[in-house]
Amino acid sequence: MVIQKKQPSARQGNKRQPREETHLEGLASITSMLIIWSFVMGFVLQNFVIPSSSMASTLLVGDHVIVERATLAPATSWTNLIPYRELRRDEPVVFFRPAPNPKGQHDILVKRVIGIPGDRIHLRGGIVYRNGVSLDEPYASKPTPANYDPYNDEFPAISPAKGRAVTAEWSLDLLDHIQGEDLVVPSGMYFVMGDNRSNSYDGRYWGLVPRANLIGRPLFVYWSFETPEDDLYKTSPSERASSTLHTALHFFDETRWSRTFHRVN
Repeated sequence: MVIQKKQPSARQGNKRQPREETHLEGLASITSMLIIWSFVMGFVLQNFVIPSSSMASTLLVGDHVIVERATLAPATSWTNLIPYRELRRDEPVVFFRPAPNPKGQHDILVKRVIGIPGDRIHLRGGIVYRNGVSLDEPYASKPTPANYDPYNDEFPAISPAKGRAVTAEWSLDLLDHIQGEDLVVPSGMYFVMGDNRSNSYDGRYWGLVPRANLIGRPLFVYWSFETPEDDLYKTSPSERASSTLHTALHFFDETRWSRTFHRVN
């Protein structure tokens, strides 16, 4: 019996071989990825560094956090792909401080939302009361006899004139929002405070945060490095170079590895 060898069909003989990507196509792919990454980091996510201890121990000085910006952005009518929502009580938020600093700039801060529009807020002995109910805040520090401050811990019962570093504008504006013993949060505004209540320059001192000033919600810490709080004020080229060198030399032994991908609540 003779077995004939099967000849390849014309289709098999003309099977296309995968061609290599050209340099121009490779460059186009890289450029596309960079554009997508820039869009995500510019409009959806953003990274920030925590410069002060006002949110300790929720956030520490030297924490590098990823902030989600999309859901708190003003809602659009042309798409429903993004789950837009309003800010909620008790969640941390990143925003532009309404009161400018001495240089006329609006610092970017992170604090916790204590009051949303319509809420009635007051403090007694450092304990926050919202709508007549005391809040259970295990993340917030409580005042001690050593650091008790009447304006800070009995807000808004004490006159702003007796508070330290209260802005002149808020000293006047605060009176318009007090009903009885409470601060009443008006429409389109939020009242925020730091978790480190005795060491937080927050809404008690410079006022309410407008909806337009919101940036986003901190999601998680992607890197945390032991950083002195005064590092924020090192602005000269020599000081910044020294700080950068210190970080490079002590990256492994001063990184807080246990906080990597720590979720912010």
